[in-house]
Amino acid sequence: MFDHVVIGASDYAASKAFFLRALEPLGVAVVSEGELGVEMCGPKSGASLCIRLTPEKAPSHLHLAFAAESRELVDAFYEAALEAGGRDNGAPGVRPQYHEHYYGAFVIGPDGHNVEAVCHHAPPSD
Repeated sequence: MFDHVVIGASDYAASKAFFLRALEPLGVAVVSEGELGVEMCGPKSGASLCIRLTPEKAPSHLHLAFAAESRELVDAFYEAALEAGGRDNGAPGVRPQYHEHYYGAFVIGPDGHNVEAVCHHAPPSD
């Protein structure tokens, strides 16, 4: 959980488009945009992701994990992120090395950031 994360982007437009499309299934949308960049939040969340244009050619890489309420939303994030230009870094699946219900998917974004969606809930009973 985080209050806000600020990442630098060498290509502001590409990073903004990538994160908006990749995180759309999780309900993330722009809440403000101005000279300094863009701020995005999910529904019912005070936490935000901020993207700023950085003069550095290669901003430092981050790992950003976004909470998903279901495994289906993790799957939707993964597909949306790939369609938005992300590179696969771990298809959706259970990661028992973290805990028995950890279901995550990983992609590499435009600036090399490792972006994840994760659901910590057990799957619904059949």
